Amino acid sequence: MTASDYTATLPRKRMGAGALLSDQFGRVLLVEPAYKPHWEVPGGSVEANESPHAATVRELREELGVLVRVGRLLVTDWVPPVPDTTEGLMMIYDGGVITPDQTARIRLPFAELRSWAWCTAEEAVALLPENLARRVIAAIRARADGAAYYLENGYFVA
Repeated sequence: MTASDYTATLPRKRMGAGALLSDQFGRVLLVEPAYKPHWEVPGGSVEANESPHAATVRELREELGVLVRVGRLLVTDWVPPVPDTTEGLMMIYDGGVITPDQTARIRLPFAELRSWAWCTAEEAVALLPENLARRVIAAIRARADGAAYYLENGYFVA
């Protein structure tokens, strides 16, 4: 068996990457997709042969229309499979504080996103699915702690 034959037998995981973006008041930016019933952090799927960091930069440009300096990794979260969705690795990078000038330049691709909003942590928890809410809260904590956290389905792993 060659190395490429062996590699072809290995399992594949989906990957998603996004950014924790904040305003000067500490609120986080969430987007409302047109294709799913819940809000998300800005970001999306990591494409073949693309790094998660590069995917985050690309997705922010595509979704918001603004160039954001994407910083360090805050959270890596393994999510288990659920019906119709495979397991995956989801990452959140630090997108920093967005200035009022950058905020004014946000332009959404309306075929993909209905709206966006600055949200307190409590508002974000109310809008996001439970596992993503846990991931976002962990990312806020990681930024404050100067740390990077590993989660499984949004829960800290001891």
